Amino acid sequence: MTDHALLSRLDLNLLVSLDALLTERSVTRAAERLHLSQPALSASLARLRTHFNDPILARRGNTYELTPFALRLAEHTTTALDAARRVFESQATWEPSESAREFLIYGSDYGFTTIGRVVSELAADRAPGVRFRFALHTPLIVEDASNRLRAADAMVIPHGFLTELPFADLWHDRWVGIVAEDNAAVGDALTMENISTLPWAMHYQSRTAFTSAERQVQQLGVEPRVEVVVESFMSLPLFVAGTSRIGLVQAALAPIVQRAGGLRIVGLPFDATPLTNALWWHPVHGRDPEHAWMRALFVEAGRIVEADAHLD
Repeated sequence: MTDHALLSRLDLNLLVSLDALLTERSVTRAAERLHLSQPALSASLARLRTHFNDPILARRGNTYELTPFALRLAEHTTTALDAARRVFESQATWEPSESAREFLIYGSDYGFTTIGRVVSELAADRAPGVRFRFALHTPLIVEDASNRLRAADAMVIPHGFLTELPFADLWHDRWVGIVAEDNAAVGDALTMENISTLPWAMHYQSRTAFTSAERQVQQLGVEPRVEVVVESFMSLPLFVAGTSRIGLVQAALAPIVQRAGGLRIVGLPFDATPLTNALWWHPVHGRDPEHAWMRALFVEAGRIVEADAHLD
């Protein structure tokens, strides 16, 4: 059977029903979510079971569970539904001030706290109906960025993790140290003895998820004594305050860290590799005028972030 013949037997409503069933794992709850009757959704489930030759939902005692095949479908279904939504949201002509488009952006809490905040402020002034959905990336999402960015609009991440995708540089940043305000072992700057003897709070720490500065520490021949690993840039200072630990944060976050209190910003005993933060997207979005507007907004916001944090 050809692809066209296969698709002609299906419709977009089945994809919507499948997504609801995979998410809710219940015909009743999925029907309520879609504002459909239970018999109507049961009929959609029957068609899906016939198409896939799989039960999708299997009874386990008094509840239903997704079959192993359905679990594999879940991620693809969300991506496909997002892609379909984007197709039908596209317009021949587009006026930002009249649009209600949603842009999905992957990134870290560092990216959202800095450039994401500024982008949202610029958009609220120029296109009040436009919405941004900022979703935290994970190592798996970053590793699969080429596929993920077909359905999402972009990812904010420094150079060094993605390749072979179009990008726009946004702002440059540098690393600074943080210690508790009353940490008497550290002066105005960390020393090599400090970084080798004091305990650390670090970000991520895996083969594919790491920060350049923390990787440099190991390249200098120092194996840090890591007490805490936090997969969040904004949360890390909380694990340093009131302790003897040391940590690293991006300079653009330093003002926020200082306003929280209980912490000092200190210099580093080595030249940490600076960060070049960029916006990355899939080539499929390249000629989309709405996407081009969004990209220009991020570039403008990057200049503001760099100037406000005195990083230029």
